[in-house]
Amino acid sequence: MSDQKVALAAGAHPDDVEFMMAGTLALLADAGYECHIFTIGNGNCGTATHSHNEIVRLREQEAHAAAAVIGATYHPGLVNDIEIFYEERLLRRVTALVRELKPEIVLVPSPNDYMEDHQNTSRLLVSACFCRGMRNWLSDPPREPTQQDVYLYHANPYGNRDGMRNLVVPSLYVDVSAKIEVKEQMLRCHATQKEWLDVSQGKDSYLHAMRDICAEIGKMAPQPVPFAEGFRQHMHVGFSAQDADRLSEVLAGATQRA
Repeated sequence: MSDQKVALAAGAHPDDVEFMMAGTLALLADAGYECHIFTIGNGNCGTATHSHNEIVRLREQEAHAAAAVIGATYHPGLVNDIEIFYEERLLRRVTALVRELKPEIVLVPSPNDYMEDHQNTSRLLVSACFCRGMRNWLSDPPREPTQQDVYLYHANPYGNRDGMRNLVVPSLYVDVSAKIEVKEQMLRCHATQKEWLDVSQGKDSYLHAMRDICAEIGKMAPQPVPFAEGFRQHMHVGFSAQDADRLSEVLAGATQRA
């Protein structure tokens, strides 16, 4: 690892980050951050036609290609879809990656979303960041504890609604209007998902949904913008020595606080 500041965006499945966080990650890349995308699931259930091995291979290739659009590094899934549980063995593996990357800014899913994979991914990343400096919490594979400040931000849930259909209003808005075409380019890399949803939901529904989500968040901003990504910041205790909003500091020209 270099001395460059690191940003990590984590999702449950390949393409999750592209929907809800990729614009912000692209802005962080422009700001000089070393950017990483990590999915805990390998995407094996995202198909109606391919075998397990075929779809895992294809979705990993697609995720690498999407990350490359912004010069980010993709870290492949650790378990199958629907097998993302908040449990010891998986937490140790996620902790190992957090210790390897030493991220300063971490973007994670909403703690309340429409499916358990997303919610458990959120919990696992929060705990892994919390445990990063505990010498007696052993990661798998073993990695030395790290002590850097970490600033955690929960993205809005898919569709901007929680599992009970309630609108989730962010406390931090990132104007991604200048990156909306980049987000679409990244999503288009996930060809197996686009093809699947084109058949089941209509041509390019996948891309329209991403834009609609960002447009709705943009309208909620104190000073509305065409497209935005929304976040709620996690409490700093256990993650950074002092309370601060690092994302707003780095992306000052693109952020608004509610």
